[in-house]
Amino acid sequence: MSKLKNHFLILLIIFIAGCSSIPQNTSNSCSIFNERYLWYKHAKKTEQKWGTPIYIQLAIIKMESDFDWLAKPPRQKLFKIIPFKRPSSSFGYSQAVKGTWEQYKNETGNKLATRTRFKDSVDFIGWYTDKTESLLKISKKDAFRQYLAYHEGWGGYKDYKNNQKVIGLAKKVEKQSNKYKSQLQDCQKRLNKNKYIIF
Repeated sequence: MSKLKNHFLILLIIFIAGCSSIPQNTSNSCSIFNERYLWYKHAKKTEQKWGTPIYIQLAIIKMESDFDWLAKPPRQKLFKIIPFKRPSSSFGYSQAVKGTWEQYKNETGNKLATRTRFKDSVDFIGWYTDKTESLLKISKKDAFRQYLAYHEGWGGYKDYKNNQKVIGLAKKVEKQSNKYKSQLQDCQKRLNKNKYIIF
């Protein structure tokens, strides 16, 4: 009985590690989905539900956490050496802050959503970009401006021109989203054919 229990624990650890580990090549959408086919299904479902392209979902996650499910902002330092508090409550794949995550859960009814789950993270991005389009009239296909609103918040978006650092980040997101889009053209047909595969 104890051997069976030990085997189960080992398999559970392997499963969790496999589901949560960072893909080897986070700059290539086909490589990401080759390793994490279930992620493709979740991203595609988000695209169908909210209208946010898969390549923009990935580009936002790439910039925010580089696909690290436990990502947090680095701690600030006192006197440049003493670890202090983090600058925000951002966490997980999407780096959503607590308040906005709670708003997402309340508005979507997804009460059990967690920021460390890829499925919930891309759904959050879909919800957020959908609201951005509604509130700020920014197309869900406009990676540059969508990311500006994602990073600065809906209220802070209007002041983005004064923040060159954020503009630089948004340009990187736009460039990466174009790469992901081009890469998906080479593998999306094959990914769609695997629609009955679950792993």
